[in-house]
Amino acid sequence: MTRRLRTAILISGRGSNMTVLIEAARSPSFPAEIVLVAANRPDAGGLARAAAAGLPTVCVDHKAFGGREAFEQALQAELERHRVGLVCLAGFMRVLTPWFIERWPGRLLNIHPSLLPSFRGLHTHERALAEGVRLHGATVHFVVPELDAGPIVAQGAVPVLEGDTPDTLAARVLTVEHVLYPQALALVASGSAMLANGRVALTQAQAADAPGMLLNPPGP
Repeated sequence: MTRRLRTAILISGRGSNMTVLIEAARSPSFPAEIVLVAANRPDAGGLARAAAAGLPTVCVDHKAFGGREAFEQALQAELERHRVGLVCLAGFMRVLTPWFIERWPGRLLNIHPSLLPSFRGLHTHERALAEGVRLHGATVHFVVPELDAGPIVAQGAVPVLEGDTPDTLAARVLTVEHVLYPQALALVASGSAMLANGRVALTQAQAADAPGMLLNPPGP
């Protein structure tokens, strides 16, 4: 049996993307195994959902520590205790320091609700509507110290429709996120996509097929 990469998911809230990663990893053929769900907030709804799925969970409450690095040291200790090899951020609302990020080179993924490099940071849907873009979407990328600036693993696009509000656009993007993140995790966990010289390198077969790009995203 092929060894599956031991993967942790970090959350701060309800864990919408966490849930689809857990579901994807239920398949024995999926190259990642979810071995831990960790939250920085004790009221994160995703903790109960992960526990109900039979997964180990832990809360490392950032408010219990005197600073970011002390919090991250405690988080790192939990990841090491569970022998984690890859970390997925799924609605994890903490800006990580270089101290933490540099311990996970090419092993720390995030999903962002825009087509990066456009609309880094918060309020992406409002900003997309204000700018009048015709395409919006989601990006899975490796995390680097600069916010939302890491090498891109996969992207999925949706049309911006006449009459869209931030809520309707967000819902359409979330549908794409739920397909895109498991795809991207599978690419990285299998070694089909990896970080090399500051860029994402795909195997020849993956580069030809571009499975991480949603060429036919879900409709409105």
